[in-house]
Amino acid sequence: MVMRTLAASLLSIGVIVTSMQVSAANEPIQPIKPVKPENAELVELGKMLFFDPRLSKSGFISCNSCHNLSMGGTDNIKTSIGHKWQQGPINAPTVLNASMNLAQFWDGRAKDLKEQAGGPIANPGEMASTHDMAVKVIKSIPQYQAQFDKAFGSKEVDIDRVTTAIAAFEETLVTPDSRFDKWLEGDKDALTKEELEGYKLFKSSGCTKCHNGPAAGGNSFEKMGVYKPYKTDNPAVGRMEVTGKEDDRFVFKVPTLRNVELTYPYFHDGGAASLEEAVEIMGKLQVNREFNKEEIANIVAFLKTLTGKQPDFKLPILPPSNNSTPKPQPFE
Repeated sequence: MVMRTLAASLLSIGVIVTSMQVSAANEPIQPIKPVKPENAELVELGKMLFFDPRLSKSGFISCNSCHNLSMGGTDNIKTSIGHKWQQGPINAPTVLNASMNLAQFWDGRAKDLKEQAGGPIANPGEMASTHDMAVKVIKSIPQYQAQFDKAFGSKEVDIDRVTTAIAAFEETLVTPDSRFDKWLEGDKDALTKEELEGYKLFKSSGCTKCHNGPAAGGNSFEKMGVYKPYKTDNPAVGRMEVTGKEDDRFVFKVPTLRNVELTYPYFHDGGAASLEEAVEIMGKLQVNREFNKEEIANIVAFLKTLTGKQPDFKLPILPPSNNSTPKPQPFE
């Protein structure tokens, strides 16, 4: 009788656990899984290139300048700073979990990370170099040629290989093991009452219509200002720049909310300085809700649980330039 009762109790516990797992599986936001790179040498080369400012005309700006991996994969300013202190036209999206985006850039003009990686190098307002010059710089350095040989099987250096390597490194920049992920995976004590209330409100208000999936966003384009127009002096028009369609005016890629407490300021123009301000504005514009202070505090508390394990690796020691390496031109 005792054994039968014990078996029934264990069965009921199993049902509860299974039910909890099924419930988590049905949540609109899913856990982020760690990435295991197939080609470690390619990733290492990409890491070197990501941190190498010699891809820029000035020899001063690297990919990490605007997508700082010590600062949530962004630069924490409204719009980025380019060559000769030029003000960038738009807020730098985080590079963390960017491999989960349906496209790259706010307007989605690059189909993937590889295509995106080539853009800033040749953009006169960003790194201000050319693809030919960037290749000449890298090709002039024997240690880089050796690394290309390890990664690709030959010492040939071209822009396709440069961007392929950078993209391979960026694909590793995922941030698993957030407290929210732990809750999704069955740790019922991972979130506080306030954080759970914030998540429930986040869902019931319709925020997960756009912010869903493992990245909690990044998988659709949506209009900024559904119920009320968004007022900004920023000239960016979003997808319209790509498609030429008036209907795509102010339609932008939905940003990921992973690590969002680290990626301030918010929106394509950096117009919201804090999470509280961003939640208040998004409530009014996107879901037609006037959140009160307690509701905003609860949603912000939930959003902070989306901060995952940050990339942790040894910084690359870049090989030195030599007499044949084209010289940087920081003031031209």
